[in-house]
Amino acid sequence: MQPQAKAPTLIVNDIILISIMGVLAGCGLIYEYLLSHYAGRVLGSMESAIYSIIGIMIVSMGCGAFYARRFNRCYTVFAWLEVSVALLGSCTILILSALIGYTHLLPQLISDHYHIAVNLAFSEGGASLLLKASMLLPYVFGFFLGFLLGMEIPLMARIREEYYGQNIKHNAGTIYGADYIGAGVGAALWVLLMLKLEINQAAALTASLNVTVGLVFLYRFRQFIEGVRKLVFAHGLLMIIVVLVYIYGGQWQARLENMLYLDEVVYQQHTEHQNLVFTRHSVAAFQPDIVDFYINGNLQFSSMDEHVYHEMLVHPAFMVSARSNSILVIGGGDGLALREILKWEPRQVTLVDFDEQLVDLFRYPESNMSKSLSQRIQNITQSSLSHDSVTAISEDAFLYIDRLLSQGERFDVVVVDLPDPNHPDLNKLYSVLFYSKLKKLLAGDGAMVVQSNSPYHAKSVFLSIGKTIKAAGFSGVEQYQQNVPTFGQWGWTIATPLSHSPRRQMKQSEHQLPVVKWVTLPLMDSAFEFSANYYRNVDKVEVNTMNSLKLYHYHQQSWGSEGGYSFQVGDES
Repeated sequence: MQPQAKAPTLIVNDIILISIMGVLAGCGLIYEYLLSHYAGRVLGSMESAIYSIIGIMIVSMGCGAFYARRFNRCYTVFAWLEVSVALLGSCTILILSALIGYTHLLPQLISDHYHIAVNLAFSEGGASLLLKASMLLPYVFGFFLGFLLGMEIPLMARIREEYYGQNIKHNAGTIYGADYIGAGVGAALWVLLMLKLEINQAAALTASLNVTVGLVFLYRFRQFIEGVRKLVFAHGLLMIIVVLVYIYGGQWQARLENMLYLDEVVYQQHTEHQNLVFTRHSVAAFQPDIVDFYINGNLQFSSMDEHVYHEMLVHPAFMVSARSNSILVIGGGDGLALREILKWEPRQVTLVDFDEQLVDLFRYPESNMSKSLSQRIQNITQSSLSHDSVTAISEDAFLYIDRLLSQGERFDVVVVDLPDPNHPDLNKLYSVLFYSKLKKLLAGDGAMVVQSNSPYHAKSVFLSIGKTIKAAGFSGVEQYQQNVPTFGQWGWTIATPLSHSPRRQMKQSEHQLPVVKWVTLPLMDSAFEFSANYYRNVDKVEVNTMNSLKLYHYHQQSWGSEGGYSFQVGDES
């Protein structure tokens, strides 16, 4: 036991110890969120990655708590522990980006170095296995970081008992109380501050708190700690690393993550909700470069063929609707569907997209991007988001439509251009409840269209969306498809409150199709045709409700395997 200090000093130092525990708890929670947030971006399945990382870190914290019993010099071990946590916490994202990025490049690097074909450097199975192994690295780092964090509470409990020179009543309760409160403060900091920062800046700020409390601990309890000079040097070096990560971490990570893309990354931005990346590659002289846009590593559109997707999304619904005066767009923050909508010269368009930064990026590209890229984006979008008839709203569409209903709004056409239902939060925007609300907003002779994933690669998803819309009260519901070279076979669902066939209404429409690049009336008509056995097992597909998460599970099952060829209701396409 350590000799007891005088009463005033004892109380002050104990308050410091409890405060340190609270700060470390907040840091630990932020590290969990940071790592899981990054894993979701890289692995592409945000929900499962977050829950898996947090679950693994909780288990590893338990392992760390057990392992802490092996140490006798708890003051010294605790001081070095905080150095290790701060170092790993500040650099984990960069280390992961480097390892995953270079793993993706390894076959090509070996090929270039030894002047052999890529398939000789790595077999197809070997390369695939290597890439899959690299995607496990976030979980491995999560385990090690959690292991270190788990040692903090047992060591702090022993430090307090040694400092008091006796077993302390309510020692565990006091420490866990500080831990829970600190974690709550950490969660608040994450929501209010860290989410708004670049991920490496958030990691560096969190690590700086570890360094600060480490220095406070080192100063107040230096008489109990061995190797103080080494620890002072380690903290000084760590401060330099943290500052460098804060200043340059975002640039370093952007370069490392660029390795994950086939083409040159020309712009990258971390918004509060997602990671946005533009890539570019040249095709031929005197032809514009092809620009691809990714969200969290998932391709959203390619300038090569996005017109196919967006023309097929928009124009059938406008041919079916009696009028095109008032339009509601759910999603579509890139302005490409909006570009096609404006060809019908509507009086008013209301666009609702959750990510304000994404909308601003496409509305004012000149404020963020290089001149050449911003001009290319403006050419693609035709500055649709800046049109006088367009009102862009940055809110949760699920909540905002209630406001539209309370205001008595009615729309001639509703265009739902949302990301795929690969997250439980998106699942609600594909539910019976959501579609039934949209039906109330739709004019009686209007039309709604919903992007509905791939009828080939995600057949269950495609069919479930159609059945869910019908269950929401739409009488005329039909689905159609078209090949979009970048994505393969893709599908949409068109619905009307009337019982008439949308396809028949489209063929009989007196509307004149505006000037477009791709679609024709015969092409749109033929898009409603499917193979003979396509709907054979449609009865096995379930309707998606708010609580069932059925569509989310269908999506995970369909796209879970590499290439997305896991069918749940038969393979006939």
